[in-house]
Amino acid sequence: MTTHSFTLIVEGADTNDPDVFDALYEAGCDDALIGTTSGIPVMDFSRKAASLYEAISSAIADAESVDGLRVVRIADLDLVSMSEIAARIGRSRECVRLWVLGKRGPGGFPPPLNDPHDRYRFWRWSDVEGWLRGVLGGEPWSSEDHLRAAINATIELRHHFRQLDPQDRPDLRALAGPALGG
Repeated sequence: MTTHSFTLIVEGADTNDPDVFDALYEAGCDDALIGTTSGIPVMDFSRKAASLYEAISSAIADAESVDGLRVVRIADLDLVSMSEIAARIGRSRECVRLWVLGKRGPGGFPPPLNDPHDRYRFWRWSDVEGWLRGVLGGEPWSSEDHLRAAINATIELRHHFRQLDPQDRPDLRALAGPALGG
């Protein structure tokens, strides 16, 4: 067994309430530091499991077994700004800005996740990292980073599906393609 460390961002129940705190402990979250960071309820886990997936999925199940508590996402380093990209790779923000605009490098920089007209744009590090590997070379993203991104995408999908009327929920397996058996 390996100890896996990760942070879950949660909502829906007051994690500062002693009854909720006790319920989380009883649900199996005794390996989590439960608190609030900048007003956001978080659970910092150090969970022993055979794999990162087992650690995260069991922590989500344990936390969500408490009435009203929902996991929003795994806190990760996947969303980045131009400044964050520059800091991670040791380049200037201007260098990254020129890559984004296609004025430097081979072109084809990944599109931002939000509106390209917004002053502050964000990218998935996994997308940027793949592009950078082609430009700068280097080690690929770890499979654990891809797993965290896939779990976050699944949690986000689950959230949006809850917002749809059950009769309007499409079967998205075909859209997911061969990765999910569609």
